[in-house]
Amino acid sequence: MLLKLFVSFLFGIVEGITEWLPVSSTGHMILFNQFISLEKLTSKNFYSMFEVVIQLGAIMAVVVIFWHQIWPFRNNKKKQGAERYVNMDIIRLWIKILIACVPAAIVGVLFDELFEKLFYNPVCVAIALIVFGVAFIVVENNHKNMRPRISSLEEITPKTALMIGIFQLIAAIFPGTSRSGSTIVGSLMIGVSRTVAAEFTFFLAIPVMFGASLLKIAKFGLAFTSTEAAILAVGCIVAFVTSMLIIKFLMNYIKKHDFKVFGWYRIILGILVLLYFYVIK
Repeated sequence: MLLKLFVSFLFGIVEGITEWLPVSSTGHMILFNQFISLEKLTSKNFYSMFEVVIQLGAIMAVVVIFWHQIWPFRNNKKKQGAERYVNMDIIRLWIKILIACVPAAIVGVLFDELFEKLFYNPVCVAIALIVFGVAFIVVENNHKNMRPRISSLEEITPKTALMIGIFQLIAAIFPGTSRSGSTIVGSLMIGVSRTVAAEFTFFLAIPVMFGASLLKIAKFGLAFTSTEAAILAVGCIVAFVTSMLIIKFLMNYIKKHDFKVFGWYRIILGILVLLYFYVIK
């Protein structure tokens, strides 16, 4: 029991760090499970659910940190009519977030199990890490000293949101791509500033992760044993605390730095993974 909880604790740290940095949380979870396997300590079905639902802990960190930017209801006595009780700017933001979710939601519901069988393995993760690592470096070099076309969330149009959602779709198909990485790279390519790209990516994760978690729980069922419930709780709580720290770090980091360091990290990690599974193992 203690060993299972400790391993869940470690998975929570990995999830909390890698969910928001553009290095692929799913990819790291797959790789981490190769060396410290929670799946072997529990069951294949439980672990398949755990590695998705643990993201709820990470997403709650976004909800807490950005609460005033995403909660539309209020009581502003300076406003008249509906504006007194509802912040329409936030409602419009949520409409754009939901538009961006459409591509991944459709493909995820229809082909989730197929993609999991085809691509959820160390080799595919390694290739995706390297390819998108190169993409980060190329995009950052091409956009060096360029003035972003979109520098606030309000300037994101429904069309732009849909384009960002299509980039997110890549991560839904290929683990190792990174959901945050693909949406940030895509956002930079279409002229969105780093800060806005990161914030919109965080907000976009809320419905995506809640939806994916509910889908996995529905497939697994609610018949958790006390041990399974404890493992899931520990993982979510640790992911929440770690995410709080990482999100604040990242928002400060991107004010002065670009994303190329994450690109080099991805390339090096991808090469090491290929060496391990093709040469060493």
